[in-house]
Amino acid sequence: HGVEQSYETAVEWYRRAADQGDAKAQYNLGVCYQNGHHGVEQNGDLAVEWFRRAADQDYADAQCNLGECYYNGHGVEQSYETAVEWYRRAANQDDAVAQCNLGHCYSNGHGVEQSYEVAVEWYRRAADQGLADAQFNLGHCYYNGFGVEQNYVLAVEWYRRAADQGHAKAQCNLGVCYFKGLGVEQSYEIAVEWYRRAADQGSANAQHSLGECYYDGQGVEQNYNLAVEWYRRSADQGHANAQFNLGGCYYDGHGVEQNYDLA
Repeated sequence: HGVEQSYETAVEWYRRAADQGDAKAQYNLGVCYQNGHHGVEQNGDLAVEWFRRAADQDYADAQCNLGECYYNGHGVEQSYETAVEWYRRAANQDDAVAQCNLGHCYSNGHGVEQSYEVAVEWYRRAADQGLADAQFNLGHCYYNGFGVEQNYVLAVEWYRRAADQGHAKAQCNLGVCYFKGLGVEQSYEIAVEWYRRAADQGSANAQHSLGECYYDGQGVEQNYNLAVEWYRRSADQGHANAQFNLGGCYYDGHGVEQNYDLA
């Protein structure tokens, strides 16, 4: 934008503004230290220090990031309780990521008394703002009946919103819904489409499911070679069922040369 790009210069100006108390600059500087970006060395302690200065000024993004630092023990002693405090402050300012993170804490009983009902409330607030992670989590709650009455139609609705934003887990789960005919009309073909989108993003579950579709000829023409290819991708990520199925392919000589040793 009218100047030669220079991350080092950007950091220098962030620092000058941050030293004068500019909350956004303090937050940006914290992000630079958190990720080791823009010519600064990664430093969790300094990231926390700058996030805290911005968070104390009620800068919601910084409060959320500070919560994540406490949640994961990055640059501070790990504390779910303190993480929840900072998430809540940001969530009450309608920070969608903080709302989703707070929902996760309630879902797992981290730093608060476990409550799926309260988790759903926070997921919904974030999901309504368009946050894909929250939409997926809300779909998961409807699918399993966590904190809400089980409802596959609503599960599919929320999975689809997240999946349309490229959320791999949501794409995979939407594939499962089509495969099983839960909340939608059953369709192996559409299941395969969603499995493929998630698999191409590296989802081990989707890669395994896509491998099964090729192995059984469900939604695609049966093809042992492609089944093996997808099983292998999933197995390389440590997916136990894919490893088992890949072993079966070697044992039976399906899509690979029969090899009892590799099976």
